[in-house]
Amino acid sequence: MDYSQTLFNPLLKGDQRAAEERAKNQKLEMDRTRDDVIVRAASVYLELSKVRHSLELLRGEQSSGAKILELVRARLAANQELPIEVTRSELMVARIQERIIRLEDREEALEAQLRDLTEIPDGQAIEVQTDAAAFDAALATDQPDSEIVSLALQNDRSVAEAENERAAREHLLRGARWSYFPTVDLVGQYSVLSKFNNYDEFYKRFERNNVNIGLQVTIPLFSAKTSANVALAKNQLNAAELLLGNKRQQVRLDVRQKARSVREREAVREVARLDLRLAQETLQLTQAKFDEGRATLQEIEQARLEESDKWVSFLEADFAREQAHLTLLQATGQLAKLFP
Repeated sequence: MDYSQTLFNPLLKGDQRAAEERAKNQKLEMDRTRDDVIVRAASVYLELSKVRHSLELLRGEQSSGAKILELVRARLAANQELPIEVTRSELMVARIQERIIRLEDREEALEAQLRDLTEIPDGQAIEVQTDAAAFDAALATDQPDSEIVSLALQNDRSVAEAENERAAREHLLRGARWSYFPTVDLVGQYSVLSKFNNYDEFYKRFERNNVNIGLQVTIPLFSAKTSANVALAKNQLNAAELLLGNKRQQVRLDVRQKARSVREREAVREVARLDLRLAQETLQLTQAKFDEGRATLQEIEQARLEESDKWVSFLEADFAREQAHLTLLQATGQLAKLFP
């Protein structure tokens, strides 16, 4: 029975350290998958909330549109309106109905997606309630770009994977260079000798059980393979460093683009908010005129329709802003603040 144990082999040690660095990438991949699922679930949740709110508003629009259509038909019967106004009102009602049908289909699809992502049973109702302040508190949009880029570089998993790969290549190069030095192995041999070959007659001292232990030292006086391994490891390290640099640059560009997108969505949302506020104030003025007898029912219903449209537009802008926030939070590793 032979036994051999390596006491000093720098090449083997470099391989082991490289394997440890690469094993870290498996955990990074699991974390990336987790974040992707979180973003998908959050996006579906936010869109479902937006769709349900929009449906509520559109059903109000449908009621107002039906009242307007009824009034226009009455005015046509009294020869106070042209037939084209009836057609225009019917078209308005049909468009509202079309939007409602599309949103109802979208609501059903989003509920199915959310159930798949969260394993909510089919019989259980899905209640949604958004808290926009949570997103704003997680990552302020007025952060300097330098801080956002720094957070992204610290938390980006593709950069971390590239850093681990570079560290693995460094260990392999170090081990390859140490291969110029001797390797030491502990060698042992245990044997049981038989008597049928008359060993006991030829040797004065015959031991049936023999144990031999020693050291095997390998000194590489000339090894072309070692030089080739060192050159290969050096080239692979250079490639890993180049890849790491490219990853960092890509992350810088990507996170800056995401930050700009958030600021743009913020501006669009602010315009939609002011537009909604103007429509609400217009509705209040029309309501006051109606109470005083200076506005018709058709005018006040039309004002309600316009306010509802502005609400839907605001919800769309707010949803786009929240989606931009989510992607920026993921890029900077801040999702844990929302979903610990």
